Amino acid sequence: MDVIREIAELKQRRASWARPVGLVPTMGYLHRGHIELARRARNESATVVASIFVNPTQFGPSEDFGRYPRAFERDLGLLRDAGVDVVFAPPPEEMYPSGFSTWVDVEGVTAPLEGASRPGHFRGVATVCNKLFNIVDPDLAFFGQKDAQQVAVIRRMVRDLDMNLEIVVVPTVREPDGLAMSSRNSYLSAEERAAAPVLHRALMAAMDMRRDGCRDAAAVVRRMQDIITAEPLARLDYAAVVDPVSFKALESLESPGLAVLAVRFGTTRLIDNLLLEA
Repeated sequence: MDVIREIAELKQRRASWARPVGLVPTMGYLHRGHIELARRARNESATVVASIFVNPTQFGPSEDFGRYPRAFERDLGLLRDAGVDVVFAPPPEEMYPSGFSTWVDVEGVTAPLEGASRPGHFRGVATVCNKLFNIVDPDLAFFGQKDAQQVAVIRRMVRDLDMNLEIVVVPTVREPDGLAMSSRNSYLSAEERAAAPVLHRALMAAMDMRRDGCRDAAAVVRRMQDIITAEPLARLDYAAVVDPVSFKALESLESPGLAVLAVRFGTTRLIDNLLLEA
């Protein structure tokens, strides 16, 4: 497995890669969800490239960029075992050199929920993904369903800018108690970790309501809110039922909707989602 840190070197070497090329963008501190992305890429690609880059531009001034967990050597071993061919791990100054002043803003789908809670977040996400797509030139890019709004933003950018690649979405990987895998789970205290599966319980309650025939999105949201607020350690950021493409709030579940949650436990903020189908 090759580890490349410079854009020029990667561009020079990519002409020799067998096609199709699959890209797995990550910020490192890998868990089983990331490894599932890499394995899926291995199954569908002749060459698999994974990036490890803690992108500073998608963190707000009061967010956790400085303490975001990092374990580079461990990550390399996990990616090697998953069959990754190339790891692209640039330093921040390689991706954002002095004088960098060009940004990608995706409108509409970035406005609610994560966009409202984390101003500027999706500008950083869209810009870094655009750069990675240009640098690696993949045929496929693999993302996890847990970051559903991010996926919707990237899909919109790829479509609107006529990018010649396919976005592959891989189902959320969960712990046995339902908690979605996340690098930020490592921040949780033992008590917070025990409380965190409340997100999954709320989402499953929403699914049960839909399967029982409920089409009132507001009633589903209220049920999720009640479950989250009943947990003393949980502080609800948002609960919503939205269109899975536009992320506009739904009033009726005549078609599939996406139940989405953001919840804080102390200083740790977790997100999760579940597609609601009849």
